[in-house]
Amino acid sequence: MTHEQVKINVLYFAAAWTATGLSNELVPIPRNLRLSSLADLLVARHPKAAALRKILDGSKWSVDAEMVDDPEVVELKGGEEVAVICPVSGG
Repeated sequence: MTHEQVKINVLYFAAAWTATGLSNELVPIPRNLRLSSLADLLVARHPKAAALRKILDGSKWSVDAEMVDDPEVVELKGGEEVAVICPVSGG
C-alpha cells in the first residue's frame, strides 16, 4: 500500500523570511495535522533558525488567504497555502 505524502505551501514574510532565508517552501506534513502543531514542524525543519520559535509563537496564521483565529481547530489536509503573518511594529 502506497502512502502518498501530503504537502502544504508555507509562505514566510518579514522576520520569518529573514530567519529561514526562504519566502516559501513546500512542507510535507502528516495527515490531518492541526495548524497549532505546524510551528513545531517548521522549527524542526530549520534547526539553524534560532529565532524562528519566538517568531512563530508571536505570529498569526492564514490558510488559503483567510486569517485564522484559533489554530487549534484548523486541520491541514494537504494542498493548503499557509502564511506566517509576523507582527508589524509601527512608529
